[in-house]
Amino acid sequence: MKFEIDFTERHMATPSDARTFPDDFVWGSATASYQIEGGATEGGRGPSIWDTFSHTPGKTLNGDTGDVADDHFHRWREDVRHIADLGLDAYRFSIAWPRVQPGGSGDFNPEGIQFYSDLLDALLEAGVKPVVTLYHWDLPQELEDAGGWTNRATAEAFAVYARRMAEEFGDRVDVWTTLNEPWCTALLGYGSGVHAPGISDPVAALTAIHHLNLAHGLAVREIRDVVGASAKVSITLNLHVVRPDDPSSDLDLDAKRKADEIANDSFLGPLLEGAYPVGLRERTASLTDWSFVRDGDLEIVKQPLTVLGVNYYSTARARAWSGEGERQQADGHKNSAGTPWIGAEDVEFLPQPGPWTAMGWNIEPAGLTDLLLEMHERYPGLPLMVTENGAAFDDEVTVTDGVARVHDPLRVGYLHDHVEALGRARDKGVDVRGYFAWSLLDNFEWAYGYDRRFGIIRVDYETQERIWKDSAHWYRRLVATGTLPAVTDVEPR
Repeated sequence: MKFEIDFTERHMATPSDARTFPDDFVWGSATASYQIEGGATEGGRGPSIWDTFSHTPGKTLNGDTGDVADDHFHRWREDVRHIADLGLDAYRFSIAWPRVQPGGSGDFNPEGIQFYSDLLDALLEAGVKPVVTLYHWDLPQELEDAGGWTNRATAEAFAVYARRMAEEFGDRVDVWTTLNEPWCTALLGYGSGVHAPGISDPVAALTAIHHLNLAHGLAVREIRDVVGASAKVSITLNLHVVRPDDPSSDLDLDAKRKADEIANDSFLGPLLEGAYPVGLRERTASLTDWSFVRDGDLEIVKQPLTVLGVNYYSTARARAWSGEGERQQADGHKNSAGTPWIGAEDVEFLPQPGPWTAMGWNIEPAGLTDLLLEMHERYPGLPLMVTENGAAFDDEVTVTDGVARVHDPLRVGYLHDHVEALGRARDKGVDVRGYFAWSLLDNFEWAYGYDRRFGIIRVDYETQERIWKDSAHWYRRLVATGTLPAVTDVEPR
């Protein structure tokens, strides 16, 4: 495709025009517990909803599971060395709730707590700031058996778990992130059912949205009660950049609004403004009276944030569906009998022009600039951090003179262009304080199993050998200099 033909020429930069970042800008990379840890039945860990889901036939590509994943549970010391060698300022990882509290309530597991304690100590010794996510989708199965995120008790249990983690690790964690992408948890897990726990029920999904928001607010209160008012707290949202197919069409603009309300405002509204979108509540009134939102809940949910985490990969294109023919659903997520677009069932999502990643997601760096600008204009005093950004491509290992290399120019180009897009937002006054490349390692990519590789470090799933891709060498240079390297600057140093 043309993207590949003129790739190098489009991304070349001379020292005089290269993008630079200040010394205090935070460069990091990120992972998630179920995607990398393995050790699924070791160290006192209990089962999670993703263990159950991935072991259910037909739920994941090739029947892949996270039983072993990257074997980080045993190889974490090696992985910390890679993190240190990359020169990262920060490392964002998640704690597996069922590893530290197997049932999600009741007794905590000392062996699981020790695992993360050792990891934190090693990161700090390496001069790396730990950014800890308390929930990256691996809910203890016992809690799901009792209703999961449709049960208010899960939010209350999350607060207990958060408090214990603050008591154990509070003086060693730089930033506490309560939840990662609660939209995926609620709308893909309980709406479309393509993620664990695999439920397709619009009322369950709406209920889960609120209980996730409530869990965040309760957890923030507990963390600050333990660590103090100065504790840095955050939440990471995968905010959708939805463009109207025809910006001059009132119908398409309304379609975008409906999509935005369920995708973005169902979290931004309560978290930062203390209210759910009126339009969303009106359009779903036939499904639920929203009585799961109790008096005083929104005051709990709306807690001051130190920084808002933003995950960005691609954009979507929406238009009003006429009701005739098949509704197009090219929204970047797996199709199913259910829908994540509750209250927006008359909106269709159109295929995007390329280029695309191996996920089928369009590559549009300008969407990141637009998203950051929108957040800045809407919440001008709130610092932002890009907590995930990256791309899956079909990597190949080449061996020259006995040395294995992974040349991944498309990923280097993707990272280059999105870091530049972030820089353009900063030029316009947006307070963006950091960037975390997704992902540190190739890993278990949820329902896509091991078929999609996002890592800047390749993992051979048979041998668990780690190989730095060109993108890792490129990123190391960016981190070391704070200056955006040319895409050809990928040789090991």
